Amino acid sequence: MNIRVADIDAKSFGRIDIADVSIALGDGNDAFEAVSGLDFAVAPGELVCILGPSGCGKSTLLGALAGHMPVTAGRLTVDGQQIQGPSPDRGMVFQQHTLFPWKRVRDNVAFGPKMRGLAGTERDRAADAILKLVGLSGFEAFYPAQLSGGMQQRVEIARVLINQPRVLLMDEPFSALDAQTRAMMQEVLLDIWGKIPTTTVFVTHDIDEALFLADRIVVMSARPGRVIEDIVLPFARPRSHDLVTEPEFVRLKRHVMQLLRRPDGREPLARLSPLGVTS
Repeated sequence: MNIRVADIDAKSFGRIDIADVSIALGDGNDAFEAVSGLDFAVAPGELVCILGPSGCGKSTLLGALAGHMPVTAGRLTVDGQQIQGPSPDRGMVFQQHTLFPWKRVRDNVAFGPKMRGLAGTERDRAADAILKLVGLSGFEAFYPAQLSGGMQQRVEIARVLINQPRVLLMDEPFSALDAQTRAMMQEVLLDIWGKIPTTTVFVTHDIDEALFLADRIVVMSARPGRVIEDIVLPFARPRSHDLVTEPEFVRLKRHVMQLLRRPDGREPLARLSPLGVTS
């Protein structure tokens, strides 16, 4: 199993179609609709952020994409195949890492290939290659507890990417980190994604994070979550955090803030000037 970044292109990655999807949770009198009528697609190799207030169903949608829960209505497909359960083709990164504390970094990363029966030498070689990609060469023999929070999340990302998924699902993976480490990890993610542009759905409630990372932002309303707006971002890649001071970044941030202040997203927005001042 060789991780050869130069051989990977967007054709290797999956197209996600979310077609009029609704998801209900709970039973009986406790049942409620978490998301309602979601309808959008994610192209192969695209990085899309799902942004919305707490409780709007962002993580519920991601759980359904991972195959952990069924939809109540509509269809979720990857490359035209309906999602019917978990698959290694859809890798998931959570807010808190799920590393085995008793295993060293290399063994954590190589766990998936080991379960598939890959020989020890080959899986260790693949683990070392992906650890180099995420900037952790030299830490192969460390235990998770010996690493910082940001480094633990790098190991978590490496453990998912070594399986070469067609889709990467990320559920607020940096929200537990301090601000400086979070900013660093955002740049690390973009560096990794620039080399292996896996189709990625990234859930966040942080507007700056979504604007910095994404090709597109799908903005959701309060529960039941609906799509308020699907925003294509104009920012070139590669990106640095200097972007957050650019007038267009500020304008779009104000625009998204206005969207999120309207519970259903149906009120017309005031027109924004390039500096984000309403007119």
